[in-house]
Amino acid sequence: MTAAAQKIFSYLLKAAILVLAGIFIYHRVNNNANLKQFEALLADIRPDQVIVTMSFVVLLMLVNWVLESLKWQFLTRRLARITLWEAIEAVFCGLTWAIFTPNRLGEYGGRVMFLPNRKRIHGVFAMAVGSFGQNVITNVLGLTALMWFAYTFHPVNRWAADGLSLVAVSFMVLLLVFYFHIRWLVILLNKIRFLKKYHRFFDIMGRYKTEELLNVMWFCLARFFVFSFQYYLVIHLLMPQMPLLPMMMMVFILFFVQSALPSLDLLDVGVRSMTASVFFVYITDQKLAVIAAVSAIWLINLIIPAILGSVFVLKLKFFDRTP
Repeated sequence: MTAAAQKIFSYLLKAAILVLAGIFIYHRVNNNANLKQFEALLADIRPDQVIVTMSFVVLLMLVNWVLESLKWQFLTRRLARITLWEAIEAVFCGLTWAIFTPNRLGEYGGRVMFLPNRKRIHGVFAMAVGSFGQNVITNVLGLTALMWFAYTFHPVNRWAADGLSLVAVSFMVLLLVFYFHIRWLVILLNKIRFLKKYHRFFDIMGRYKTEELLNVMWFCLARFFVFSFQYYLVIHLLMPQMPLLPMMMMVFILFFVQSALPSLDLLDVGVRSMTASVFFVYITDQKLAVIAAVSAIWLINLIIPAILGSVFVLKLKFFDRTP
């Protein structure tokens, strides 16, 4: 492919990404009754309280994605030296790609495009390490919340309770052990004949030392508590009478279920709303307020960053980034 053809094709790809993202965002936001319900609920709350709370929630969104950018910068140290701003560009661009791809797979493509040509596939596996760490945190805290939920609202006999605890704790320990020994996955992949020739790509996962994996885990834990606090602020704004512990346990369950179910980012709000309506009904009868709160946070945490990331899509270099 000639340089001119590459340039034209690059422009077409960028245009396609922006058009797809724009269509999906417009369609989903424009037809989201839950967001309209959220706006109606805010009408009954003091304006200054709404402004302060929602401004802080938006600020926490930025903190959340800056933390993810720091994690990405840390993970890519073994591949290329990138600045924090380059990491931020990559993360937000990835969010734009993720908005119209199943299970946010596009986030990988959008993010690694900011790495040198020969390091992009390696970058996919480096990002997988960070995603795995985030899933470990979500699963460990989510399972803890599920045990609390089972014991609180569905009391069972001692044997069943002990069995449930044993299975949950065993799974948590297995996740943590496997995460801190992620090189086992590299060994396993090397045993698969047709994958062995791609060893140079996924070998990056086995290069992270325990101390580095622990640092990644701290980033993941910080992010988890940032977006948990966002949920607390919005739910407390709408339902100030809801007790803190039950609220946060339900939020942790929400994260756990959402991470376990395959979905499209733009349909993800439906998954979150359904999960919230199923579990929060045990602690409140204000179902519409819960669903509205979930939809508002979905808009702030995913849709707004995806719109911001569209600016960085224009900076992508599909063919001519320096190797």
